[in-house]
Amino acid sequence: MGIWVDASGRQFQLDTGGSSYRIEALAEGYLAHWYWGPQVRARPGLDRRTLLRHRAFSPNVMVDRDDFSLDVLPQEYPSWGRGDYRLPAYQVRQANGSAVTDLHFAGYRRLQGKPYAQTGLPQLVASSDHDAETLVITLVDAVAQLEVELFYTIFTELSAVVRSARFRNRGGDSIHLERALSASVDLPSANWEWLRLTGAWGRERHIARTPLGAGLQAISSRRGASSHQANPFLALVEPGATETQGWVYAMNLVYSGNFFAGAEVDQFDTARMAIGINPSLFQWQILPGEHFITPEAVLVFSDQGLGKMSETFHRLYRRYLGPEATRTRERPIVLNNWEATYFAFDEAKLLELATVAADLGVETLVLDDGWFGDRRDDRRALGDWTVNREKLPHGLTGLAERIHAQGLGFGLWVEPEMVSVESALYRQHPDWCLAVPDRSRSEGRHQLVLDLSRVEIGDWIIGWMSEILATGAVDYIKWDMNRHMTEVGSAGLPPDRQAETAHRYMLGLYRVLDTLTTKFPHVLFEGCSGGGGRFDPGMLYYMPQTWTSDDSDAMERLTIQYGTSLVYPPVAMTAHVSAVPNHQVGRRTPMAARGWVAMSATFGYELDVTRLTAEERDQVRRQIVQYKRFRRLVQFGDFYRLLDPHRENAAAWMFVSPDRGDALVIWVNRLAEPAGPVHWLLLRGLDAARDYQVTQWSDGGEWQSLSVVGGDALMAVGLSRSYRSDFAVAAWHLAARQPDEGGSVR
Repeated sequence: MGIWVDASGRQFQLDTGGSSYRIEALAEGYLAHWYWGPQVRARPGLDRRTLLRHRAFSPNVMVDRDDFSLDVLPQEYPSWGRGDYRLPAYQVRQANGSAVTDLHFAGYRRLQGKPYAQTGLPQLVASSDHDAETLVITLVDAVAQLEVELFYTIFTELSAVVRSARFRNRGGDSIHLERALSASVDLPSANWEWLRLTGAWGRERHIARTPLGAGLQAISSRRGASSHQANPFLALVEPGATETQGWVYAMNLVYSGNFFAGAEVDQFDTARMAIGINPSLFQWQILPGEHFITPEAVLVFSDQGLGKMSETFHRLYRRYLGPEATRTRERPIVLNNWEATYFAFDEAKLLELATVAADLGVETLVLDDGWFGDRRDDRRALGDWTVNREKLPHGLTGLAERIHAQGLGFGLWVEPEMVSVESALYRQHPDWCLAVPDRSRSEGRHQLVLDLSRVEIGDWIIGWMSEILATGAVDYIKWDMNRHMTEVGSAGLPPDRQAETAHRYMLGLYRVLDTLTTKFPHVLFEGCSGGGGRFDPGMLYYMPQTWTSDDSDAMERLTIQYGTSLVYPPVAMTAHVSAVPNHQVGRRTPMAARGWVAMSATFGYELDVTRLTAEERDQVRRQIVQYKRFRRLVQFGDFYRLLDPHRENAAAWMFVSPDRGDALVIWVNRLAEPAGPVHWLLLRGLDAARDYQVTQWSDGGEWQSLSVVGGDALMAVGLSRSYRSDFAVAAWHLAARQPDEGGSVR
């Protein structure tokens, strides 16, 4: 790993994790992007100057030359208006009305570590100066009095570059930033497939992969959240690339609001990929002497397929996203009462759930919606955050004391960003909501969105949440957001700054979360937005796990969790066993399938444990024992996808410990096959030179010892099974044997 700068101070190469990223400040002043790919030697001479040639209808910014057009130059942070007609990374409207800018290289700084910037935004944090290095390149437009600093951080042994940009107004007049993407990269070829994560409520993060064609292809959100429908992630994938083979260029935005991620193929068959805040709903006024900084973008390169890309994202986020104490904390096994009771509960019912849950081995009971105000249904009382004493006569503290006495932690659901029209809060503060003049207010789930761009509203949330958390009664918070934004305007901003509302909302939300998570570090926060509607690195910075989807059906979760794992580690996904027939799709699946799918993430239950049969309770006990046995392996081991449920009648995956001495393999099929073949599953991530004792899980919950098998054979020949019934599951545990343990090897 390292940052190389040539003797002239104008060529830069970032080497990390077996890849290289190469930039040069040309003599003409422009910053060129020359290379991103497998690691090459850091030395002068690596460039693509042959691209600089005369092209018809490509204007020449150097008027005395016909071979220097920005329309063909691979650029590091391109603008609009000086001859480049491709997707710009930024756009600034100046006081004279012009949007034409022309940034030139003005210098660089090289820093050890990754300085923590007071940006109000979530960001990756290096544990020490030895974990990272940072390059800062300064660009200046002397006419516009605009300075842009480009930040690049690389981390030890990980093929990733973390980028952001800071805009500073050095002039005497205000300027308006109309586009400010976090990263842009020009690739010399357009022969790629573009891969993204799409979906809807209840079927989040399905993988879509299609050939990259001429023009702009993009995925984005304008909903005020990263959304169920899209995820702030984009990858350009070599055609035919698999989990283990092929080149992949990927970008992920550390942001939770409106985003844009796109790739454009130009007339010369080159590709430009970029990611950042969605420019269609964004503007920011920068006063003289002030600055604006973009969210961070994580850029990952893999020449070993999608699996290596995912491994890099997973390790990066497990190690560097969020406070260190939170990142390494084992996540408790939770029982959430939502699907057990919905709004119809009282203290006696909750204590009954707690008693059974404790007996089964559950570690935390989470009280979901309905504990406050006159919250009888989803039509009322959001914003009235006082305990409903009819349901909970001893209050939250009294309930928590009784639950703690059972040996359980106590968790609480909140939805602080929203307000019901039928609430005391709305009657008192109707002006606290997002709204625009002379327009009626759209409702979603009978609620409106509070304007978190206003400091006083954020302070109000911090106040009542602090009162609850300061009692020490609450160990776990599930933070929900159940509608997207409409009429996005703020009574706290003048007319010429209304386009800042959406981003200011995110800064306000991040301030609230930063304050609460810093003030109450013992509380584990879980993110939620109608399930997985805000599953992004920005939220994971504050809330290290997210409710992956409101759809808890095991078969649907195969696809949802598979797609989510493309970028996010299993420890970040909350997955629960729910009742059958499933409340979302009505499907009946066996407890074993529900259990193993949910145990492949941060595990819990979403059902009424008091209504389980004796046999079902025994199954739950065994599941909990198994999860506790494998918890660290699942939550902090390396994850490998083995069968793709988008393409197969089954899904399979495995977890491997960092020392490769321990592994867990899970294989779930959908439908049985009449007279079907024997299927072979090739494993990954093992030590080819070691032998592994293989034990297989049986439907009765026991583990049966099989043969000792070489790691090389397990990865080349694999494990076998046939699909004998619908929704059947198989699981194997592999334990590396010491050389002198003996045993048969097949």
